[in-house]
Amino acid sequence: MDKHHSQLALAKCSRHQRYNEWVFRDVPSDIMIVVDGGTFSLHKFPLVSRSGRIRKLVAGHRDSDISMIELLSLPGGAESFELAAKFCYGVNFEITAANVAQLCCVSDYLEMTDEYSKNNLGSRAEEYLEVVVSKNLEMCVEVLKQCENLLPLADELKVVIRCIDAIASKACVEQIASSFSRLEYSSSGRLHMNRQAKCEGDWWIEDLSVLRIDLYQRVITAMKCRGVRPESIAASLVNYAQKELTKKSTSWNQSTQPKVDVVSGSNDHEKVVVETIVSLMPVEKLVVPITFLFGLLRSAVMLDCTVACRLDLERRIGSQLDIATLNDLLIPSFHNAGETLFDVDTVHRILVSFSQQEDSDEDMDDVSVFESDSPTSPSQTALFKVAKLVDNYLAEIAPDANLKLNKFIAIAESLPAHARTIHDGLYRAIDVYLKAHQALSDPDRRRLCKLIDFQKLSQESGAHAAQNERLPLQSIVQVLYFEQMRLRNALFCSYPDDDHKPMHQSWRINSGAVSAAMSPRDNYASLRRENKELKLELARMRMRLNDLEKDHVCMKKNMEKSNSRRFMSTFTKKIGKLNIFGHSSSRESSSPSKRSQVTDSKLTERT
Repeated sequence: MDKHHSQLALAKCSRHQRYNEWVFRDVPSDIMIVVDGGTFSLHKFPLVSRSGRIRKLVAGHRDSDISMIELLSLPGGAESFELAAKFCYGVNFEITAANVAQLCCVSDYLEMTDEYSKNNLGSRAEEYLEVVVSKNLEMCVEVLKQCENLLPLADELKVVIRCIDAIASKACVEQIASSFSRLEYSSSGRLHMNRQAKCEGDWWIEDLSVLRIDLYQRVITAMKCRGVRPESIAASLVNYAQKELTKKSTSWNQSTQPKVDVVSGSNDHEKVVVETIVSLMPVEKLVVPITFLFGLLRSAVMLDCTVACRLDLERRIGSQLDIATLNDLLIPSFHNAGETLFDVDTVHRILVSFSQQEDSDEDMDDVSVFESDSPTSPSQTALFKVAKLVDNYLAEIAPDANLKLNKFIAIAESLPAHARTIHDGLYRAIDVYLKAHQALSDPDRRRLCKLIDFQKLSQESGAHAAQNERLPLQSIVQVLYFEQMRLRNALFCSYPDDDHKPMHQSWRINSGAVSAAMSPRDNYASLRRENKELKLELARMRMRLNDLEKDHVCMKKNMEKSNSRRFMSTFTKKIGKLNIFGHSSSRESSSPSKRSQVTDSKLTERT
């Protein structure tokens, strides 16, 4: 279509143009045009007849025999001026998406408008831009690519904005058409979207990756305003970043250590790319892959991007930290030479952001407040996953000799206390840290071990901790104490008759029974002695219960006897009133005057 239209536009060349091409073939040149990148020996007449700028320069010169004109600021340089000169001479050439932006700019600079000649170069380029380019997304991208070297004139002529609007409109239309193609009827007859079908409306993602970052930013912004799906925007950002950042940077490859010996000047472009992509990310959660977010964060740290950029990435990562892996958290420390091997401060900020978002979610979710506190709620499940991830991270960074105790404790305390149902992972990480930092003082060891809730250790971890010489003496005593309570609880659970006994009684222990110096044999003897005492208490309670049951039976019999006597007395009274044998009725019938006297006396008493 564009080739046919170009040939059609060229066919409109007047006979005068073809005459110029034939006449000036053997005529010596009378003017020299100097542009950036070349010098052209031409003739005044064809240039003056089409270009208002050259006409003014020639007419304004005092010497009518002007032989040279300098146009050093001409957009597009020698290549653009050559096309304009061909048009002035009537030489046929094809207008394409690769040169239409140059023609628009050079025609504006040389004032090649219809004011000086009908169907001039400016109107021809504008017509091609409106009729051909704006209907094709790929051609719009190609024109934008050519505009990169023609700014700001191409922007002032609205060539850039027209291409951007056309791209956004076409992408939106493609998305709508793709959505309609995925509509289908279910078995119940309802219309629904088939999400498993491949979305074919995002083919433009690969085309946009050739644009410069400033123009790419404007295109994505226009798409977001037009309502393009956030998933498509995110996919385009991922594709663009991988092409721009993986060329020189190795921070995206997690299997290799990233190199920092790159010239700072070459990192300026990558820094702008990272900051721009972060600013263009959709606000919707789980739209951008978390591995991509961690890759951007590594690049942002390595390239020393702005604080706002890094904080935004940390906040986004914190919102979906429950799906992260240990390799994601292992961010190398790029700029802290001689410090820790991994960037602990960045991970700490991510964990703080996660905790703050968890607190805000619980405050906002007033309707399902009981569901959010339940162990099976999504927020609680995410909290458990993050706690396990943090424990593994602590165990991974613990062998670092440069890792300070305060930073280790800050990472461990970044999550609330109820996040860990089992403290085995935290105990393992602390044990690794104590093994790698044997020069820690006793107060620091006690401070570190205060993080562990020894009641939440499993039986295996508790047995290991009881024999761990790296733990402080106070911690070992606590481990033995809770191990005894666990053993006692297991012993009482073996008696089915003791189900009614409260749990806190079964956990009661003599404070002087356990000490750090007590041997296992003495420990076992003490437990057996306490077990006998508890059995005696149970026997006494059973005897008391039997006595209470006997008293209850006696009271029940007495109540039944008293109730039966009352029942008989009331029953005889009622039987007497019924006059079953008819004696009283005959008497009452024989003396009606007495009945009337009685009723009269009752009435007088009431009055």
